[in-house]
Amino acid sequence: MKKLVLLGCLILLAGVNLNAQGLLTAKDAVQIALENNFEIKLSQNDLRVAQENMTYGNAGMLPTVTGNFSQNNSVMNSSQVQANGDQRSLRNAKNNNMSYGVSIGWTIFDGFAMFSRYDQLKELQKQGEFELKKTILAKVSDVISTYYTIVEQQNLLNAIDSSINISTERLRTAENRFMIGKASRLEVLNVQVNLNEDESNRLRQANVVKNLKINLNSLMARDLNIEFDVEREVEYDDSLIYDELLSKAKEYNPDLQIIAINKRMAELEVKRIKGNRYPIVRLNTGYNFSESESSLGFVSSSNSRGFNYGVTASINIFDGFNQRRNERVAKIQLENSGLMIDQQNLLIKTAMSTAYESYQTNLSLARLEENNADIARQNLNITLEKYKIGTISAVEFRDAQENFINAVSRFNSSRLQAKLSELALKEMIGNINL
Repeated sequence: MKKLVLLGCLILLAGVNLNAQGLLTAKDAVQIALENNFEIKLSQNDLRVAQENMTYGNAGMLPTVTGNFSQNNSVMNSSQVQANGDQRSLRNAKNNNMSYGVSIGWTIFDGFAMFSRYDQLKELQKQGEFELKKTILAKVSDVISTYYTIVEQQNLLNAIDSSINISTERLRTAENRFMIGKASRLEVLNVQVNLNEDESNRLRQANVVKNLKINLNSLMARDLNIEFDVEREVEYDDSLIYDELLSKAKEYNPDLQIIAINKRMAELEVKRIKGNRYPIVRLNTGYNFSESESSLGFVSSSNSRGFNYGVTASINIFDGFNQRRNERVAKIQLENSGLMIDQQNLLIKTAMSTAYESYQTNLSLARLEENNADIARQNLNITLEKYKIGTISAVEFRDAQENFINAVSRFNSSRLQAKLSELALKEMIGNINL
């Protein structure tokens, strides 16, 4: 099956374990989407249509067999004057004619146009395969990017949960200090405000995560309310090389492959139109039966049967210069196809260059923000200990707490952007692997 070959070329999905609930891995999400996504199914059906259309008969290379039957009846008032002067007449004279048989027609030469049409049908099938590949790549990219966006936002939600725990501990500490007279009521109220702010942020962040999960369930074409957990880490490939990516993109980019097929079809269309300058030769044969009855006439009834055969040939001598016009238009369309290939190559090179620069930048940011997140975490731990013993104020501790949340947010964002840059590059070369 071509479908399985295409999927095997696109995605490595060994050892997949599908879960309706619990932990949903990126591989699980991709596998479910490949099986259920409506756009992929529609693209698969388009390919099936192209496969069904690729036949010799559809190209006009096979004979046609037709069964014929006709019967004509009439009731007429008739009068005749015969050659010897006798007159004959009859009212309501009945006449009927019936014929039936089988006829066969076969175009054996049409200027090679039938061969061009068949080659065009094969190219349409290839186009359907590449359109399916393009759709699969786009949906896989959407699923993976949405999945890792959930991972990023879930990690941020976890960081906010940690912040709430810290704020709760701060509030307990502030209340204890207030009870023994080492803190004012104002400090307790400020800490309570900070805790309420953290809980408000958590509600908004939980809503972000919930909506992203709904979007992912939609991409997988399953119940939107299915709950699932995601992995904790955003894993990205930091070993991509620009020259290798550009070389693969020129060979395997789906858009470029589709445009190349369009150019090939334009070449075949030129060939097909030129074939109209040649004669069309058609063989005809058949076997027919006929019967007739007449109430008035020299023959009251007759019947016949027999075999007939022949050949017809026709050639276009002059059609108002339309043949020449059609050939010129076809050549212009062929030239346009070549220009579109050059244009697509330039677009791919431009997109690849900008995407690779973003990829390199995001890798650097991910490394930097990972270090910043570690520093912010250490700073928060030290600040918490100092706050507990009363050597720093609540405001200073809150600054350290907010710095930690911001550092975690930037780190998660930088990892996600590095992953999205990687996906964009791999989608251009037509190969997203897991």
